[in-house]
Amino acid sequence: MAILDATLKLLETTPVPQISIESIAREAGVGKATIYRWWNSKAAVVIEAFLQTHLSHTPMPKDVSPREALTRHIHLLVEEYSGWSGRIVSQIMAEGQSDPDVLREFRERFWYGRRAVVREVVEEARRKGELRSDLEPELQMDILYAPIYFRLLMRHLPLDKKFADEHCATIMQMLAPAETQAAAAPPKRRKLA
Repeated sequence: MAILDATLKLLETTPVPQISIESIAREAGVGKATIYRWWNSKAAVVIEAFLQTHLSHTPMPKDVSPREALTRHIHLLVEEYSGWSGRIVSQIMAEGQSDPDVLREFRERFWYGRRAVVREVVEEARRKGELRSDLEPELQMDILYAPIYFRLLMRHLPLDKKFADEHCATIMQMLAPAETQAAAAPPKRRKLA
C-alpha cells in the first residue's frame, strides 16, 4: 500500500517524533482523510509500516525443536535490531514514554501478537522438558527477551552475533530443567586429604 511504503521511506531518514500524518500524506500523495480512514494515529501508521518489514525478517522457526526455535528467533531479532528496525523500535518505545497512546498502539499492534507466538513455543518447550516448568511462562519470556531490549534502549553494548551467542547459551542453561543443568555442570573436584 502506498501509505505504508511512504511511511517506510520517511523512516529511512526521519526520526519517528518528527514524522506527522501530514508528512506521510505528502509523501504518499494522498489526503490526510485517506490515512485517517485506515489508521487512527501517526503511531498506528508507523507501527504497521514497521511490522510490514520486521515480521518477515524475524519469523519463529517451525521445523526445529522449541528450544532451537527460540535460539534462532533470538539470533534473528538481535540481527534485525542491530540495524534500522532497532532504531525504529527504540524511537517508538521512547515516544511511548510520554505518549501513552503510542505505547498502547505498540503493544496492541506488535507486542501482544509477537508475545503470543513466543508463548506458544515456550509452552511447547516446557511440555517437552526443554525448559523448566517451575517458572511462569511470562517470566521465562521476559528472561529470554528483556536483555535484547535493554541493550537496544541503553546502547551501552552492541547487539551483535557474539551477544546473541552468549545470551542464548547462558539463558538456555539457566532455563533448562534441573536435571539438564546438573548434567551440563562440570564435575566437582574432590579434595585430597
